[in-house]
Amino acid sequence: MIDLRRAPDLWRRCDVTVRDAPMALFLLAGSLVPALHGFGTHIGDVPTRPYDALAVVAVALQCAPLAGRRRWPAASLALVALGFAIDQLSGYHAFAGTALPLALISAGAHLERHRYVIGALFALAYVPLAIALDRPGTGDGVEDFVTFGLALALAWGIGAWLRSTRTAEAERRRRVAEATRTAERTRIARELHDVVTHHVTAMVVQAEAARYLTAAPDRLDATLTAVTDTGRRAITDLRHLLDLLNPDHGTGDRTPSAGDLGALVDQTRRAGQPVEFTREGEPAESGGSAELTTYRVVQEALTNALKYAHGSRTVVHVRYGAKEISVEVSNDGSGSGTASPGGSGRGLAGLGERVEALGGEFGADPRPDGGFAVRARIPAGNPS
Repeated sequence: MIDLRRAPDLWRRCDVTVRDAPMALFLLAGSLVPALHGFGTHIGDVPTRPYDALAVVAVALQCAPLAGRRRWPAASLALVALGFAIDQLSGYHAFAGTALPLALISAGAHLERHRYVIGALFALAYVPLAIALDRPGTGDGVEDFVTFGLALALAWGIGAWLRSTRTAEAERRRRVAEATRTAERTRIARELHDVVTHHVTAMVVQAEAARYLTAAPDRLDATLTAVTDTGRRAITDLRHLLDLLNPDHGTGDRTPSAGDLGALVDQTRRAGQPVEFTREGEPAESGGSAELTTYRVVQEALTNALKYAHGSRTVVHVRYGAKEISVEVSNDGSGSGTASPGGSGRGLAGLGERVEALGGEFGADPRPDGGFAVRARIPAGNPS
């Protein structure tokens, strides 16, 4: 049994000639109705005469090409125009004469090449037709042919307007799609930067410290265990990001949030960075983007502390308010950054963009008494 609700989708999937065929069949059927004979388009003063074999040819030439008016607009217009000329010169005045403006609209809308040449040729072809139909002594004047010519020009103009509108809409969609892809690439680049930089920096610092612990097997084993744990955490986070790139990924994976700050601080401590962590208030049940941004701010600040002030006292303070989350991560600058890789500054710039996108405030500046401080005010309750 056919599901009628799917009928519109099935119709849109049909070939364009199939979808254009009903109009051709409608005009053909109307032209064959005896009561409509002689009631079609009538220019000039050629007397109406009964249908004969040539009338069938004229009707077929005007109707059948409409099925291909979008796929082959130039050929469709030429055949319809030929059928129209035969119809008018022979005096059949068939109902099928309505096909000419339809073919003009389609040509104006769908012609991709030689549009102006074809339009000019059609206009020139109309002149001898008008001369042939203008018989001396009849009541029709030049103004009737001019009016009809302007009506045909209007049909072409409508098609050209439809084409320009369609082109503009396609260009708008292309720009939107490009902007969406760019924004998604930027988001993924930030996530990769935050994840990879933090974990790899911790591993480099831990591995560097292990070189000096060969005489202390217990401490060396603990350091190497921390390196292993950090590597596994990096692999897990990278897998999560790769899953996000897969459109079929499930919803079971969870992005980091402010609730994971304790694990982040513990990982940084295992890398040899003394961190004091205080948290005021309770996070919202569903913090969305604010929670993730809070986590990324702390993560990037701790990563920079490992890089440039390894071993210095670092303080992480997170306060959950009714309408915002306040974050401050500072260090006293007493440590050393010689054991850590350099950075590009991309992380802090990306954090500023993240926070500002949520309507918050971000700052990262040296402290007057030495060290560095990262501060952020992140509005809470933003949708993820």
